[in-house]
Amino acid sequence: MDELRFPDGFTWGLATSAYQIEGAVDRDGRGESVWDRYCRTPGKVVDGATGDVACDHYDRFEADVDLLADLGAGSYRFSVSWARVLPTGTGPANTRGLDFYDRLVDRLLEHGIAPTVTLNHWDLPQALQDEGGWTARATVERFDEYAGVVFARLGDRVVRWITHNEPWCVAFLGYWRGVHAPGVSGDLVAALRAAHHLHLSHGRAVRTYREQGHPGEIGITLNLAPHSPDSDSDADREAVRLSDGYFNRWFLDPVLRGSYPDDMVDHFSRLAGPLDFVAPGDTAEAAAGIDFLGVNYYQPRVVRATPGHDLGYEVLEGGSGGATTSMGWEIAPGGLTELLIRLAHDYPGTPLFVTENGVALEDRLADDGAVHDPVRVDFLRNHFAAAHRAIEAGADLRGYFVWSLMDNFEWALGYRPRFGVVYVDFQTLRRIPKDSAALVRAVFTRNAVGMDPGGGASA
Repeated sequence: MDELRFPDGFTWGLATSAYQIEGAVDRDGRGESVWDRYCRTPGKVVDGATGDVACDHYDRFEADVDLLADLGAGSYRFSVSWARVLPTGTGPANTRGLDFYDRLVDRLLEHGIAPTVTLNHWDLPQALQDEGGWTARATVERFDEYAGVVFARLGDRVVRWITHNEPWCVAFLGYWRGVHAPGVSGDLVAALRAAHHLHLSHGRAVRTYREQGHPGEIGITLNLAPHSPDSDSDADREAVRLSDGYFNRWFLDPVLRGSYPDDMVDHFSRLAGPLDFVAPGDTAEAAAGIDFLGVNYYQPRVVRATPGHDLGYEVLEGGSGGATTSMGWEIAPGGLTELLIRLAHDYPGTPLFVTENGVALEDRLADDGAVHDPVRVDFLRNHFAAAHRAIEAGADLRGYFVWSLMDNFEWALGYRPRFGVVYVDFQTLRRIPKDSAALVRAVFTRNAVGMDPGGGASA
């Protein structure tokens, strides 16, 4: 069997986030986050689920790190809960909260697993939201303060940092569509303002990290997608430009080029009025210079011009009509290759990491006590092969984190979608590695993906 070998030193890992797995929301001085409040708002989360217990990682982290080691992970991407470290978003640090992350980092290093730490994976302290959240410019200062506290405590051992995870989701899903915390609906200006403050706070945190003199690297993670038109019409091609600007370039350009794309400034100004919250010098600060770009890829976007829609187009459910996940997302590994090559071309000299990629399925325990997930096995190995094709085409891809280590709280969808390579019985919290965990272990330890005689990827 031929093998697709990855470059020496390529990083393989798995990813999670604090609110989705930790639980212990009222333990050891942790404050309330926007997701605690959102989950308690009737009708917001499927089945009224919360992250109160989640996977109880707070108490079970040692065994979870053992799982990571057994899977051959070279790195583990996790997030720090801002509300656990600064319960009201500012003021004196909560030592007990920092102690937890100290123990987690040390446990990882004892197993030879490099920590990759995300500072903001959506769980803003509710006290800051009460003062405007990401629409308030003061939150930029509060995030910089928080980042400085965490850098100072963990920066001697953590050598890879991510400021924000998916600021598009925070801004547009949280402050315009209302389907994520804090649940603000119908305010495009608020979303644009929030996005800008996320960019600015990223740049401030990068500057603080470097001023503290730590030896590692720092970047940001964006959810990105390749785009295609539903037809060859001029209107659909124009919809692609607008959707790409809204979803991709509005977040790539400030960080990597120090400016917002002119066409989207014009577009958003027509829809929402002058972007007067962008002060002189802001975009230069946002482009503080990252060491890598994290890329979260799940599916491509197929768009159709739709007169009367608030953005002038719509994204088609299920993409181009191929196989989909249990969440209705199109399974399209070729989109990952296309995306990585595009980034290498449009933003040259930027090292890349796939910081999330995975598939939601309705996994169940079989009669033999195992969890058989052949769709996930095929999904992962085909996406690994897609990443390899991008490297061969010149993309400077340096690592790949599978989403996720284990089934967890999937935000507004509660506990129904399962992304993990490890099954979690949410009644007992027992962890059971799925068939896909064996694939992950094989790829991680060999640094290679096998190819079957027909040219497809294989374990």
